[in-house]
Amino acid sequence: MTPVHVALRGVTRVFPASAAQREVKALGPIDLDLRTAEFFVVVGPSGCGKSTLLEIIAGLSTATAGTVTLEGKPVAGEVPEGIGVVFQEDASFPWLNVTDNIAFGLRQTALDKAEIGRRVEHALRLMGLTEFAAAYPVQLSGGMRQRVCLARTLVQKPRVILLDEPFGALDQQTRFLMGDELLRLWRESGATVMLITHSLDEAAMLADRIGVMSARPGRMLEIIETGWGEERGSRVVATPRFGEITARLWELLRDESQRAMTGAP
Repeated sequence: MTPVHVALRGVTRVFPASAAQREVKALGPIDLDLRTAEFFVVVGPSGCGKSTLLEIIAGLSTATAGTVTLEGKPVAGEVPEGIGVVFQEDASFPWLNVTDNIAFGLRQTALDKAEIGRRVEHALRLMGLTEFAAAYPVQLSGGMRQRVCLARTLVQKPRVILLDEPFGALDQQTRFLMGDELLRLWRESGATVMLITHSLDEAAMLADRIGVMSARPGRMLEIIETGWGEERGSRVVATPRFGEITARLWELLRDESQRAMTGAP
């Protein structure tokens, strides 16, 4: 049995009423285990609480009820050591070149300059950015800027990587190619990865398991095992199994997405 890396038990999130808005039950209750070194993908209709779930696991938001543990220790109130987060928005610093962007977080630590240099050089090679080491974000494509953001996270050597729609602004072909890169990085890092996405194709290609969420308040409707081997990549999109997975995802999400659009209970 694969060890559990992150565990959620009875997690809910309720946003209290304010002068401008009624109380919103955003999430839960959710029970979920992320297995050590797996690639777990979460899909669900817009507004179902996917990003809220990620923020709670990351320690960026606090659950209203329930518990979250990382390696058996409670997560609450701050990002714990060992977790790296990458969001959809381009978070590269425009005034820093690629090398300095990647090194930024490391320079706030006690690591010596030689170790920082080794890690950054390795990340540049790993992400195919070596020839752009001195370039600035404005000189890069959107996909390359996301590679810089991924590299900045990877040099910290996180044991858990949380990704919130990092390729959402890219076209489908580029997303598949970036997915291949992400799978390679996952294999090389040995980290546990959780990805939030709206793309059913992306989920079906990348995941070991896919968690399908309901409309708000988001709950886990079903967890689908893809059955892919570790060496998978974008070529799986041409297989019958890929079609079976995406068909099942849409079967689960069709009514939930309609409910999210209409606001029906």
